[in-house]
Amino acid sequence: MIFPTQEELKRLREMYPKGTRVVLLEMDDPQAPPVGTKGTVRYVDDAAGIGVNWDNGSSLSAIYGVDRIKKLE
Repeated sequence: MIFPTQEELKRLREMYPKGTRVVLLEMDDPQAPPVGTKGTVRYVDDAAGIGVNWDNGSSLSAIYGVDRIKKLE
């Protein structure tokens, strides 16, 4: 696993503050919510995992550099 730099963490935390709405574009996990599922960001952890409460009840984190989410405006 490659850990993010402090600058990358800062940028991610600014881009995805708590409460930000996102949509799942791609997740490399057999338990992933379906593509297109929307959710609300809970946190960005020190390994740049983006904790999301998905609208379908899942709370699986999106992994920086592996999974893809898009911020909803």
